[in-house]
Amino acid sequence: MTTQTLDSAKTESFAATLRGQLIRPGDPEYNSARRVWNAMSDKHPAIIARCASVADVIACVNFARENGLLVAVRGGGHNAAGNAVCDGGLVIDLSQMRDVRVDPLARTARAQGGATWGDLDRETQAFALATVGGTVSMTGIAGLTLGGGVGWLMRKHGLACDNLITAEVVTAEGQVVTASENENADLFWGLRGGGGNFGVVTSLEYRLHEVGPIVAKLVFHPADAGRELLRFCREFTSTAPEEATTFVVFMTAPDGTRMAAMAVCYVGSAAEAERVLAPIMSFGPPV
Repeated sequence: MTTQTLDSAKTESFAATLRGQLIRPGDPEYNSARRVWNAMSDKHPAIIARCASVADVIACVNFARENGLLVAVRGGGHNAAGNAVCDGGLVIDLSQMRDVRVDPLARTARAQGGATWGDLDRETQAFALATVGGTVSMTGIAGLTLGGGVGWLMRKHGLACDNLITAEVVTAEGQVVTASENENADLFWGLRGGGGNFGVVTSLEYRLHEVGPIVAKLVFHPADAGRELLRFCREFTSTAPEEATTFVVFMTAPDGTRMAAMAVCYVGSAAEAERVLAPIMSFGPPV
């Protein structure tokens, strides 16, 4: 584990500039604050800043730069690779910045960088709208979008990054810039699937689509049927309408049984879904 010694006076002065909370080793919240979804990632940052505003993020970036600190950015904290936390550095935690604003007439939504897909979907569905989000509601919007972003609506509407209109970014110099096709276009290009190290994205604006009822199915098969299931999935998707998005997943059941599963989402009426998805339900026999 990497350790970092920080000047206590500087740290206290930094904490006083934040509207959010600065968490240090020994604080009651430290262990829960450093924990991410992937329990194999067991890292110990020197400090964790739970930001309450863009101004807090700017202060964090400046403090890290001036003190030579490694930086990790935590959005939803679901990142399987464990990049949302670091050893010995500063975690810029955006989990308290989750506001979502929907413009139903323009069919756009702007969400802060700590929002999850569950947060975004809840607000957009109030207007029967949605964008291409992740496959898990607790995943952060920022991390998934910056990595490209596969989701249940992608066959019809592309990746999450394809639906990104603008991004508000705090750069390594502590400057706030807007990235879009018309403003800082190179940065916008990099953000859409580049993964990270371009800055801290504090808000994202998405293009929305009309999405009413959907039908979801998850069909389990024995693991040794995986080869045949993959062949079937390839054939099914070659002719299936773009309203149907499918995934094949290999997993272990709670009792230790290895399985292969086909997950599908159909964006449309239940009657249409039953007709289109009938081959999936008849392939098998399923578990």
